Amino acid sequence: PCNIYSNFFLFTDDAKHLVPNKMRDFFCTINLDQEEVFRTQVVEKSLSPYFGEEFYFEIPRTFQWLSFYIYDKSVLQKDLRIGKVSIKKEDLCNYTGKENWFMLQPVDSNSEVQGKVHLELKLNELITDNGSVCQQLVVHIKECHGLPLINGQNCDPYATVSLVGPSRNDQKKTKVKKKTSNPQFNETFYFEVTRSSSYTKKSQFQVEEEDIEKLEVRVDLWNNGNLVQDIFLGEIKVPVKVLRNDSFQAWYLLQPRENGNKSSKTDDLGSLRLNICYTEDCVLPSEYYTSLRNLLLKSADVQPISASAAYILSEVCRDKYDAVLPLVRLLLHHHKLVPFVAAVAELDLKDTQEANTIFRGNSLATRCVDEMMKIVGKHYLKVTLKPVIDEICESPKPCEIDPIKLREGDNVEINMENLRYYVDKVFREIVRSSISCPTLMCDVFYSLRHLAAKRFPNDPHVQYSAVSSFVFLRFFAVAVVSPHTFHLRPHHPDAQTSRTLTLISKAIQTLGSWGSLTKSKLSSFKETFMCEFFKTFQEEKFTESVKKFLDDVSSTESKEPSGVSEPVHLKEGEMYKRAQGRTRIGKKNFKKRWFCLTSREFTYHKQQDKEPIFTIPIKNILAVEKLDESSFNKKNMFQVLHGEKPLYIQANNCVEASEWIEALCRVTRCNQKRLSFYHPSAFLNGNWLCCKATTESTEGCARCTADVPADTQIEIDGDRETERIYSLFTINRSKLQKLEEACGSIAVYQGPRKEPDDYSNFTIEDSVATFHTLQQIIDTVEKLSESHEKYQQKRSSSARYGSE
Repeated sequence: PCNIYSNFFLFTDDAKHLVPNKMRDFFCTINLDQEEVFRTQVVEKSLSPYFGEEFYFEIPRTFQWLSFYIYDKSVLQKDLRIGKVSIKKEDLCNYTGKENWFMLQPVDSNSEVQGKVHLELKLNELITDNGSVCQQLVVHIKECHGLPLINGQNCDPYATVSLVGPSRNDQKKTKVKKKTSNPQFNETFYFEVTRSSSYTKKSQFQVEEEDIEKLEVRVDLWNNGNLVQDIFLGEIKVPVKVLRNDSFQAWYLLQPRENGNKSSKTDDLGSLRLNICYTEDCVLPSEYYTSLRNLLLKSADVQPISASAAYILSEVCRDKYDAVLPLVRLLLHHHKLVPFVAAVAELDLKDTQEANTIFRGNSLATRCVDEMMKIVGKHYLKVTLKPVIDEICESPKPCEIDPIKLREGDNVEINMENLRYYVDKVFREIVRSSISCPTLMCDVFYSLRHLAAKRFPNDPHVQYSAVSSFVFLRFFAVAVVSPHTFHLRPHHPDAQTSRTLTLISKAIQTLGSWGSLTKSKLSSFKETFMCEFFKTFQEEKFTESVKKFLDDVSSTESKEPSGVSEPVHLKEGEMYKRAQGRTRIGKKNFKKRWFCLTSREFTYHKQQDKEPIFTIPIKNILAVEKLDESSFNKKNMFQVLHGEKPLYIQANNCVEASEWIEALCRVTRCNQKRLSFYHPSAFLNGNWLCCKATTESTEGCARCTADVPADTQIEIDGDRETERIYSLFTINRSKLQKLEEACGSIAVYQGPRKEPDDYSNFTIEDSVATFHTLQQIIDTVEKLSESHEKYQQKRSSSARYGSE
């Protein structure tokens, strides 16, 4: 078996020249086919709105189109769709990793499709009463999957099945299926395919081959509108000639109508700027990656480090970030990151001539530490900064102190007091947070601190600057200025709040550096107003606080609190839950609630910031599983099994449902009483819909999923990261060969290097050791490529016409 994983990193930048040509309030939604998975905040009173929002998400299902819809926000009426950008899945590779402007296209109801249909097609030969042979087409429409919601509800779908040719259009219709996105039709239709050119009772039935060549089967899916017009859901077309005397069945993706309404004035709608990164990983079973994984994991022990597989990976990738992300995650997963970072940092320090420039560049070492802090420190940031960032964003005070940017009526002294209040509060939260700093971050800082002291033994401050350059400059200061990037805020802050956060971030960077400098840094400020602002600070007091904090976070001593730590906030959001009680008419309904997950409990509230209505301690959760749509005819449902009756929850889309299930599974993975079996459907009307058992306490009929990592802080699939690294080596195979040739040249020619050559950009300290590692990499990658080719051949041979 082979697992296919795919994900998106999206940056919605801005739009321009939108219609109608007057200042309006706009927002943008991101859709997988017709399912909205994210939306930006509303940008008010603009024709060229700047959204500036980032979205990263795993894709939990198959899809055909990635679409972006621009809406004109309305208060009293339904929001108006201005236009869209739709990119076919197959075309995403043409845009990934690049910033592109896309022209908005009109929203056409005939092109808004989603889902697939399962068909079985067969040609039968029949002998007529007079002994002639004719052909009959049998169309068995089995089921559909993934049809869109209509006005937020499951649709009432039906299908029309037609045999279409130049002079015929025979149409038949299925029954309407109520309230389902996955209708089971199981209906069979028969069509006469061949006709006689001169049919009489005496003459034989003659087959017109050219008629078959022009015939096609067309299946259209519709939503039954009852009293209103039926809505088109998609169509598929299959030429009859591909069947001949064969029969087959396959899934067909629903397609838009070819004759949809197309406007010739698409340029008038405006355009949208996007940066899309789409990756799809074909992950083989774990044993296939053993050789490459072992080669990468022993990198920290290779002497010199520049001859290791991990270092070579960073050398051959055009953008080091491409290599750093999977590499750090793989090393983290196998507890090998700290020694590797120490080794590459030591190499970095060899080229550092002055202590005040330590770890300031974008080297492999600094990028590895940056990525490690993002992965390991995300909950640390939440417990430290989220409350104060929320206060700044939700109740902003004017903080502008630049005389040039002051608005009429602003008081610079009051603004300076406001800014000082915020800076003091953020700084106080940071220097008090050392007890919450993850152990792995402390271990890395400890290594960096001692390496720096060893490199510059006569500088007593360098041990502090080695740590502050990361924890203040690259961690806290960056999170303050971009809280949405670190999931501290749901959206990009408005312009005024962004300016406030920028000023606070500058101040935090400066205060963080005070503990590592021999003299005040006020003279280095470019802006006079910042210099004046910092004259109000007592430098000695802040310096001592910074030093104590840096000492604490770069210590290897355990700082875990004794069992009374604050719960870690993991996830929150609005969803629907099935009522536990009964309504007046005897049916249980679904209510909108605010859900919150921490490391201690799972709660729901009537509204955000209200007291919880219902609480489930994490230790009491027995399982978290998907719920079949057939239970309540609702999509994106899951169930939380605990001591009482199951809690049934409906998420707003497939991505949200997948993220909640994953988060709940991670935090409950180590619960001692976790169930091994569960019921994938609900208990309704006296029996379980899945297994028909009539007792509610009957043991589950399906095995629980158990492939979620236990660590609530780090979610890493080691095989997937190794597959990504294999892909990078494959893409850069020519550079590997060039580096191999360079090592051979150096080994043969021992004289001084000439002018810049083909390998001048590579770090080759030991050509023999590097050459040996390169041979291992190339050999391992070639063997993995053979395994992938075998899988692709097997997949191609098993694929049927029309299948996915």
